[in-house]
Amino acid sequence: MHIPDGFLSVPVSILFWVVSIIVIGYALRRVSRELDERKVPLLAVLAAVIFAGQMLNFTVTGGTSGHLLGATLAAALLGPWAAMVVMTSVVSIQALLFQDGGILVLGANLFNMAIVGVLVGYGAYQLLLRAFGNRRWALPVSGFVAAWLSIVIAALMCALQLAASGTSPANVSVPAMGGIHALIGIGEGLITAGALVFVLAARPDLVAPAAKATAGQKALWIGGVALAMVLAVLSPLASAYPDGLEWVAEQQGFLEAAREPLYNIIPDYVFPGIANEAVATIVAGVLGALVVAAAAYLVAQGVRHRAMQQ
Repeated sequence: MHIPDGFLSVPVSILFWVVSIIVIGYALRRVSRELDERKVPLLAVLAAVIFAGQMLNFTVTGGTSGHLLGATLAAALLGPWAAMVVMTSVVSIQALLFQDGGILVLGANLFNMAIVGVLVGYGAYQLLLRAFGNRRWALPVSGFVAAWLSIVIAALMCALQLAASGTSPANVSVPAMGGIHALIGIGEGLITAGALVFVLAARPDLVAPAAKATAGQKALWIGGVALAMVLAVLSPLASAYPDGLEWVAEQQGFLEAAREPLYNIIPDYVFPGIANEAVATIVAGVLGALVVAAAAYLVAQGVRHRAMQQ
């Protein structure tokens, strides 16, 4: 769902830059006042896991693929504002370091994945949890539905941006993006539900505040870092099929509108200078996970310390 430069018009791109800066700026203010210091390392580890998880595209159907977004998972564990920081770190590093998503349209990508994805996922998750009560099965079921919904609504927002830019009419882009991402959302829902079940078993206090921690912070960090590294090592196994947006662009004939990146550092998640592509992908994945974790940690700590000094 990472939009490349060329798919959106300049006015639409600027509009979503402005909106995203305002909303993410507000999220940073909330994080500076509300985020528990003990959760800052969790925020960084979760950013690394989501980055590495997004490298593992899975085949959907009809020659297309999808990957984890992670917005609902982050919101369920950290709340909406910290989750926006996590997703902003992931999406920004993907664009700046790996040329996954354009620079001019980065505001739109942040709006779709870091804002809409988080708010829709968090809102649906909380509503369903209240509706289902404290039943044990409510957690994965709510996570599945909320994650599916977050993917579909974010994809529909992308379709409307394409229509507003004159790239593809709404009566074409909306059903096309909604249909393929309804299928991709099933994978997102299953991964999110599985991750919540795992967290419920390992650290129930993170998803049920009244529960007691069964493992220490150190074990959580080590486990999270290990999971991110495993996902990075597995990244060469990702599906080679185009993702949902690329597939729609091919089918609807506007793929050629995509512009080449302004620069290349680690394009296509292949670290330059390494002949073996699988090894180059693993190196890129490990490096990216570490950079994303460091960025998320520094941003969260920075805004907290600044708020404390004031």
